[in-house]
Amino acid sequence: MTHPAPTPRAATIPDRPSIDGLEDKWTQVWREQGTYRFDRQAALSKGREAVFSIDTPPPTASGSLHMGHVFSYTHTDCMARYKRMAGFEVFYPIGWDDNGLPTEKRVQNYYGVRGDSTLPYDGAFEPPFRGDAKSLKAADQKPISRQNFIELCDELTVKDEEAFESLFRRLGFSLDWDISYRTIDDHSRATAQQAFLRNLARGEAYQSEAPGLWDVTFQTAVAQAELEARDYPGHFHRVAFHRTDGGGPVHIETTRPELIPAVVALIAHPDDERYAALFGTTVTSPLFGVEVPVLAHPAAEPDKGAGIAMCCTFGDLTDVLWWRELRLPTRSVITRSGRMQAETPEWLASHEGKRLWDAELSGRTTFSAREAVVAALRESGDLDGEPTATQRKANFYERGEKPLEIVTSRQWYIRNGGRDADLNSALIERGRQVDFHPAFMRARYENWVSGLNGDWLISRQRFFGVPIPVWYPLDENGEPVHDKPLVPSEDALPVDPASQAPEGYDETQRGRAGGFVGDPDVMDTWATSSLSPQIAAGWRGDAELFEAVFPMDLRPQAHDIIRTWLFATMVRAHFEHDSVPWRNAAISGWILDPERKKMSKSKGNVVTPEDVVVEHSADAVRYWAASGRLGTDAAYDTGQMKVGRRLAIKVLNASKFALSFGEVEGDLHAAVTHPLDRSMLAALGEVVQKATAGFEAWDYTRSLEVTESFFWTFCDDYLELVKDRAYGGQGEAAAASARAALRLALDVLLRLLAPFLPYATEEVWSWWHDESVHRAPWPLASETATPEAGDPGVLATVGEALAGVRKAKSEAKVGMRSEVSRIELAGPEGWTQRVRAAEADLRAAGRITGALDYAEAEIPEVRGAELIPVAKPKA
Repeated sequence: MTHPAPTPRAATIPDRPSIDGLEDKWTQVWREQGTYRFDRQAALSKGREAVFSIDTPPPTASGSLHMGHVFSYTHTDCMARYKRMAGFEVFYPIGWDDNGLPTEKRVQNYYGVRGDSTLPYDGAFEPPFRGDAKSLKAADQKPISRQNFIELCDELTVKDEEAFESLFRRLGFSLDWDISYRTIDDHSRATAQQAFLRNLARGEAYQSEAPGLWDVTFQTAVAQAELEARDYPGHFHRVAFHRTDGGGPVHIETTRPELIPAVVALIAHPDDERYAALFGTTVTSPLFGVEVPVLAHPAAEPDKGAGIAMCCTFGDLTDVLWWRELRLPTRSVITRSGRMQAETPEWLASHEGKRLWDAELSGRTTFSAREAVVAALRESGDLDGEPTATQRKANFYERGEKPLEIVTSRQWYIRNGGRDADLNSALIERGRQVDFHPAFMRARYENWVSGLNGDWLISRQRFFGVPIPVWYPLDENGEPVHDKPLVPSEDALPVDPASQAPEGYDETQRGRAGGFVGDPDVMDTWATSSLSPQIAAGWRGDAELFEAVFPMDLRPQAHDIIRTWLFATMVRAHFEHDSVPWRNAAISGWILDPERKKMSKSKGNVVTPEDVVVEHSADAVRYWAASGRLGTDAAYDTGQMKVGRRLAIKVLNASKFALSFGEVEGDLHAAVTHPLDRSMLAALGEVVQKATAGFEAWDYTRSLEVTESFFWTFCDDYLELVKDRAYGGQGEAAAASARAALRLALDVLLRLLAPFLPYATEEVWSWWHDESVHRAPWPLASETATPEAGDPGVLATVGEALAGVRKAKSEAKVGMRSEVSRIELAGPEGWTQRVRAAEADLRAAGRITGALDYAEAEIPEVRGAELIPVAKPKA
């Protein structure tokens, strides 16, 4: 490898360099010059192996970004910058995940509205609020049409995305802003619908009417991957069921007595001797007199409560398991609104139970119904003792505030191995074809996949999402024929079945017998973002680009969404491409607050980055983020940012000093002749090797550590040692050696630091280069080679000796400019020989004007320093 060409022009150094204002200056330059633009033609001509493509996480466009975003996106950007400098054509798109529940909730709180699909569109509608409606109760939000609501979602997400882009640019993320998408734009909707239709055609997508988790606040179905188990206060109620053979009562313990009307069986463990005699018999429910069987199932827990439980349709997921495996009837009483159904259930057997329903339960909330049932049980004598307080685990939607209910509804699913052992094994194997960084994160993927118990629910009963691209013909009675869906052609996508008619029909036939009806649902947001590689890379419509960048090289993300985004993307690529979607998955940890809790919008403990960046600088914030390793949680630490700011300032000031000695003509490498200069460059060559190895091992933090450590040695020791010689204190040849070494070292150091401190390094680089440092080649160890090889130990040894001289002055409480009239340096023979090689530099830096003696010792030390005091400068 040949060395880079000599410096293209003389250095132009500002009088007072500052990091303030660098973001505004260089962001504009990078935008105008297209510094980070993906070169499509170069990528196509060089071939796939010359491309490094990134499946950039599309942040949720609802509100504001937080420091967790800064943390993980900085990790990715450091790698992108390294790969670009290493010669790859970097495909680094940006998307915005703007559809889904978070956006709808933000729109409701921002504008004071809620969607109502029964209302007509109002072309002149103006929202009652703009930005201050969060305190409104849901009942006070203004209902508006589906289309009006979607328009407000689109309007607000565009505003949020503009703010996000501004912050991302300020942080120096080297994204190609010409390759961008929104998960709700036409291209994304068409891509998601096309993938769904192909899933449907191959039998990977299907529709089913079955019990599922339901959020009563958001009024939508919820998938297994979106669950969050939380403690929820409740009470155990010991309730008597009555044997039909005249035997004594059978007591169960339940936290949900309001579901007694929905009971379909009592279930105990087959090995539980307490209930063995009851298996195969029947009992009647208290209050309602419904006869139900007593059955055995291994999922029953003998040591929980009474050991025998009522199976209701449906109280929890265990009820669903028992209902399915024991083929029990369905007796649902809770509706999608979270209230008890208005109609009296036809299966209630007792007149007292029916009267109780009509008077106390019909249309009530589950809380009110629970109170009414407990009061009736107490009055009938079927409540044994008083309720006992407890904390029960309940399933919540991860963004919800109330426990989920289980209701029966018709939903769309994509197969994911939850009910197919062969598919499950295949998807686990796909995970083994991806290199996880750190490697232990693969176990989280495999544990999730192996623990699935159902397919992926993708339909949602919301507004702002990608519509399910399906219509249904209506029979002669006006009922939809769900098993004969009408689907569009791929070239007609995207479609909206709520406002468009299927081929062969017109709008006059909508909702009429013999006509059609559109599927009312939209896709889960993960069903779109799981196609982020396909959307960004042009799977639909740009086969040439797609082939050049897919499978992608990198999926960066946080560990908490391995179960959702990472797994869902794997499923889609497995079905559509029979491959993995990317070769590497880089998994970031969380940012923790001072109480060691994850920072997130939902927890309300986030720190927004805008003010932090203004206070500390983008380079300082990036330094803090890059100091955290992949897979490891990190604390929000402004102290670390202050260290980063100090480093960025030092880059400017040290570079100004290093460049201030004037130009060096000819071959810089040949000009380096002094042992200390050769030593410094040899040590820097080792740093280049270690920093490169760090990036190649996905340990960019190690790259930063070794580079930063050397940089401070360079500033604190080398610059001090070489200063006098660079000014000409030891003759012109010695000065030329120092100046050439300074130029070579600075050229390499700036490139090593560029992925981490893009602004400070670009500023300095521009003082004597015309091109961007971020388009300069990543340094090679050979760039630090000199005609006569240097000994890396010389700089370390002489630096150690200088530290000893400084310590002697400090202990004598004299200023560092005090002269040394006599001093002895003792150490092993090799150590003293290295010091002798740069004795003149040590004398100049340490102001040793008198005798400098050497002696042998096992451990290096400074002895007998005699000083000519100079007062310390006043602080």
